[in-house]
Amino acid sequence: MPEADTAHAQIVRRAGVVSLAVFFSRITGLVRETVFAGLFGAGMTYDAFIAAYRIPNLLRDLLAEGALSAAFVTTFSQTLTSRGQEEANLFSNRLSTLIVPFVAGICVVGAVFAPSIVTFILPGYAEIEGKFELTVVLTRVMMPFLLFVALAAKAMGVLNSHGRFALPALSSGFFNITSVGAGLLFGFGLGPEFGIQPILGMALGTLTGGFVQYVCQVPSLRAVGVRYRPEIKFSDPGVRQVLRLMGPAAIGAAAVQVNVMVNSFFASGLTDASGAVIDGPVSWLAYAFRFMQLPLGLFGLAVATATLPMISRDAGEGRIDEFRDTLSRSLGLVFLLTIPSAVGLFVLSQPIVGVVYQRGQFTEHDTGQTALALSFYCLGLVGYAGTKVLTPGFYALDNVRTPMITSVASVLVNFGLNHLFVNHLGFGHWALALSTSLVATFNFVCLFGFMRAEVHGIEGRRLLAGGLKIGVSSALMGVCCWLSATAIEAVMGPGTFAGRLAALAVAVPLGVGILYGLCRAMGLPELELAQRAILMRLGRGANRTS
Repeated sequence: MPEADTAHAQIVRRAGVVSLAVFFSRITGLVRETVFAGLFGAGMTYDAFIAAYRIPNLLRDLLAEGALSAAFVTTFSQTLTSRGQEEANLFSNRLSTLIVPFVAGICVVGAVFAPSIVTFILPGYAEIEGKFELTVVLTRVMMPFLLFVALAAKAMGVLNSHGRFALPALSSGFFNITSVGAGLLFGFGLGPEFGIQPILGMALGTLTGGFVQYVCQVPSLRAVGVRYRPEIKFSDPGVRQVLRLMGPAAIGAAAVQVNVMVNSFFASGLTDASGAVIDGPVSWLAYAFRFMQLPLGLFGLAVATATLPMISRDAGEGRIDEFRDTLSRSLGLVFLLTIPSAVGLFVLSQPIVGVVYQRGQFTEHDTGQTALALSFYCLGLVGYAGTKVLTPGFYALDNVRTPMITSVASVLVNFGLNHLFVNHLGFGHWALALSTSLVATFNFVCLFGFMRAEVHGIEGRRLLAGGLKIGVSSALMGVCCWLSATAIEAVMGPGTFAGRLAALAVAVPLGVGILYGLCRAMGLPELELAQRAILMRLGRGANRTS
């Protein structure tokens, strides 16, 4: 096997490991959302919770899993390669010593100024009695969540740099399980005895889940020789590089979550024909975006996680040809996985949302509105995933300005589109999802063009040819899935749980089979390399057991 193919197969194998772990995480995340949907539906209570959760979650994506993760993995990988394990560990400890008090301070400020933050981000909540006050209380309870996930993100970066991908990716699943279990205990088990509201108990469960997400990685950190010892040394070149990268990196990683928050800003003030504020659009958008996170995590995040340490080393050692080839092949793999996923979510949005969410307080009306949002969110899936691969590539090349500029531009475009769609054209919440997808695609196209100029080509013709083949195959797959699902649901009962479940049980495997056959018939190299990597993985497993 050529060296380039070997390297790509390694990424595919690592991405496969991460995908399995992320699959566990995303499925448990869906279970978590299903519990919320059944208990609270899509109205004031869950609107308040999701808004309060998004405030520290936005900071998490900006400071922890966005800027800190990308800047830290790049720097730690390069330090590990050039200066050795001991120096890399010292750098890690010095950075942790700075992170903890800084993030703790942000948590305190966020809790103190929670009323002002909620007023600024979600002005429409004040129009519904009790909604603003509940959101402020929940925000204050969940602010410390940021500290735990910042430490968890840094631990994930260390383990990924050492080639350990499974446990860090599984940690989000542990968060989901713990947050639901502890939330039900605090809100419904101990809650009545101690006067804790059910939704407040779920917020305390979320806080507990964040703590577990970090603690579960500590044994693996010790196994690779990383033990925390407080030390302050601003002159450490690694610390100085991370601090230099984090500001622009935070802005560069901000686009998706800031745009989601902008959506919430406009959704909180949507009105009906009588001019009354609608209760529910924030929830519909949040439930829909949860489905987006499944393929985004399985494919975009998994490929990006597996790619980043490798391209960081290539860039650090000046191997630009290898950097270019690895990045191009990773994008090809993202196209193979996300284009069909987007088509599948688009054509099957109604039965998917109905099967997963529609029970308890979550009504048929909520299903229709959430499915509508999902149909427009999934149009940006390829852009979302491609951006996750490209953005760390710029950091590996020590270019933080380009992602920062495109991120700021995308936020401005999103705000402008939302203002046009909602305030001038009078569109509903679905237009906010459409705007986010358009902006995600815009962001990806800009980053791709800039990266192409940065490394003098990124094999665009090969990617275009592969993307067209995948697009045609996915379109044919989508038609077959829609026809089969519609026919089965018509026979079993339109809108019923049994009919929707049967439709998915037939349409999903049928679509996968059709897609695989078409892609194989077209000779897609990404599919062939993925198969080769799987066979190699199976061969290793067989050797271990023999």
